[in-house]
Amino acid sequence: MTRVLTFGVFDFFHIGHLNFLEKCREYGDYLIVGVQQDEYAAALKPGQSILYHTGERVKMVKALRVVDEVFVYDTLRPETMETADFDILALGEDHIGERFDVIEAWCNRQGKTVIRLPRTPEISSTLIRERLIKNIQKA
Repeated sequence: MTRVLTFGVFDFFHIGHLNFLEKCREYGDYLIVGVQQDEYAAALKPGQSILYHTGERVKMVKALRVVDEVFVYDTLRPETMETADFDILALGEDHIGERFDVIEAWCNRQGKTVIRLPRTPEISSTLIRERLIKNIQKA
C-alpha cells in the first residue's frame, strides 16, 4: 500500500483544495492530511483571520471520500513528519522556501518521495477573500 501525506490550512475550503487532494490520492492508495492548528496558521498569514477553527476544518477534510486519515499539526518540520507513516509527500507548487527545503531534504534522507503538484488556476483562499470584500463594498 502506498501512503501519501500532505498538509494545509484548508480554510475557505474551495475547489482548488479538492482538486489538490484528489490529485494527491492518485499517487497512492491511502491519503493522510495534516490540518494546521489555528494559531500557527494565523501566524503564517498575518492580517488574515481564520474563518473556521481547527476542529471545523478537520471535520470538513475528514468528510471527503478521497481522504483516509486526518491529523492536526502545529508547524511543518521534521518532527511533524516523523509522526506519520507515509511513502510520498505531496506539496503544492507554491510550497517553496526554507521550511519546505528542510522537509524535502529530510524526506530524501528517509527514502521518501516528494512530489509537487500544480495549483488550480484562478482560485485561492486569498482570491475568495478579495472577491468577498469587493462584493461587500459594492453592496
